[in-house]
Amino acid sequence: MNDHPLRPITEDEIRTYEEDGVVCLRGLFDKAWVQRMHDASIAHMESGAGRARVVDRPDETGKFYSTVFMSGYDPEFQAFRDQSPAAEIGATLMRCDKARFWYDQLFIKEPNTVAPTQWHHDLPFWPFLGEHLVSIWVALTPVTTESSGLQYLKGSHKWGKFYRPVTPDEDPAYDDPNLEPCPNFSERTDDPDLTFLDWDLAPGDCICHHPLAVHGAGPNRSATQRRVGLSIRFFGEDVQYDPRPFTVKLPVEPDCAIGAYPADDKLFPVIWEQNAA
Repeated sequence: MNDHPLRPITEDEIRTYEEDGVVCLRGLFDKAWVQRMHDASIAHMESGAGRARVVDRPDETGKFYSTVFMSGYDPEFQAFRDQSPAAEIGATLMRCDKARFWYDQLFIKEPNTVAPTQWHHDLPFWPFLGEHLVSIWVALTPVTTESSGLQYLKGSHKWGKFYRPVTPDEDPAYDDPNLEPCPNFSERTDDPDLTFLDWDLAPGDCICHHPLAVHGAGPNRSATQRRVGLSIRFFGEDVQYDPRPFTVKLPVEPDCAIGAYPADDKLFPVIWEQNAA
């Protein structure tokens, strides 16, 4: 299994990430990582472990499963965090000398799952502020628009918006009344002021996005293809701890003051560092 990206990330790709808020990077994870984490993901879902969210409607045959913080207790996800090229990819896109782990999240949509991924961006969920935060969404199965491929709005990380968080199961714990709801941009595909970005993915491809990039996904309309995506998040230097109400609750309280850089090496370990021995 590769511990560095299978190819260099180009300057053009870094600039695309900075300008568009999202970039698709092809073939950075080898087949061994894909197979290992695909199997680990299915086993994790079937185990019922962790903070699972399941949207399982009585009128459909599929389901939308998600969970978080797997690497805190599952050795397979811990290995991916520590040994895969993900942290180096994140640091490269952020132009940072090191990358600290934030958290991981698993998304599985079974075939014939009607539930969408509502339009949102990530930072309103998180007890942080700053620019040096990146999500790396790794495809562990083929992904197409039909099987609920992600869509992004180009440049939306620069809109100056902070939309109300919304989870797949619409958990009221995130329903911040002080923030405006995110529009359903699926109803605005003909808007000339919006540019939608999406990609078909092969296993081992990844989509990397800024935490304010607005994104969503439709149902998994495929009758046969399960969609499995593993998202892992890192941060660099420009981050402050900001545990606002209606944000995700950490497994333990970090050893840092509000407004300070979250240099808690146990909770947010440095996974990759430039020129580290």
